[in-house]
Amino acid sequence: MELVDRKEEIREFLISRRAKVSPEQAGIPSYGELRRVPGLRREEVAQLAGVSTDYYTRLERGSLRGVSDAVLEAVASALRLDEAERAHLLDLARTANTPSGRTPRRPTQQRVRPGVMRLLDGMTGAAALVQNGRGDVLAANMLGRALYSEVFNSAVSSGRDVRGRLPNQARYVFLDPRAGDFYPDWNAVAAISVAMLRLESGRNPHDRALNELVGELSTGSGLFAALWAGHDVRIHTTGTKRFHHPVAGDLSLQYETLDLPGDEGQFVFTFTAEPGSASENALAFLASWAASPPETTTAPVRSHAQPGRNPGKTEPSHD
Repeated sequence: MELVDRKEEIREFLISRRAKVSPEQAGIPSYGELRRVPGLRREEVAQLAGVSTDYYTRLERGSLRGVSDAVLEAVASALRLDEAERAHLLDLARTANTPSGRTPRRPTQQRVRPGVMRLLDGMTGAAALVQNGRGDVLAANMLGRALYSEVFNSAVSSGRDVRGRLPNQARYVFLDPRAGDFYPDWNAVAAISVAMLRLESGRNPHDRALNELVGELSTGSGLFAALWAGHDVRIHTTGTKRFHHPVAGDLSLQYETLDLPGDEGQFVFTFTAEPGSASENALAFLASWAASPPETTTAPVRSHAQPGRNPGKTEPSHD
């Protein structure tokens, strides 16, 4: 990513966050006045952050080089940034302070350590995956592979297979029309996928594979391009995700995200079901199906997408 592009990213991120904060939220009386800009004005952010308007204007133009952490924290507080947004701002500033002229490079293949693989395999009651910040699935236990069989099979079945390319969550969400059936909450999953990629882009702007993925998705999906332009970021930690699995049916699973400190950029995602729930029974059935030899199971490996499963989906089908 060139320096000029980085400045543009900083500028658009700060402008987009400023537009989201109302004067009332910031404690600034508006007295019913008509405002020409959504959210706060530059001078109001500067006042809240304790810096001059000229200085904040320079920051919003993308000039973060040499800016102290104290000033960045003050700006983050003025813009009411959440944890992910604050981390993203600091990442943008860190990159702005690194020597320019670096060119994107393709990182080496990420390997999952044998100890981590044994950990995954030991989680017999949970579906578990190892992913990187781009959403590539690096490894999975048996139940994790069964749960995400649609993602693993997507590249081959869609005709987009590239030898040696890892399954990728965002590529599946935006480029496989069956994703809307697999994820009942497709719109929310799509927004989160983009926000996670945007956060990773702030951390690793010179990741050539990430930049190529963003380019591919921007070209192949108008919705991805629109969401990417929103500059939203998100840290994926814990929550509930719903699936409509072609074998196990409907599942509602709780997920947890665990960093691997010894393997920078790798994360373990685990999925479990509420004890005594229908989802627990469905997950147990899926585990039994996954453990069955292919010739003895009568359950279909795949199913065609069912029209109408996701009425809220706004992205058109891909030819």
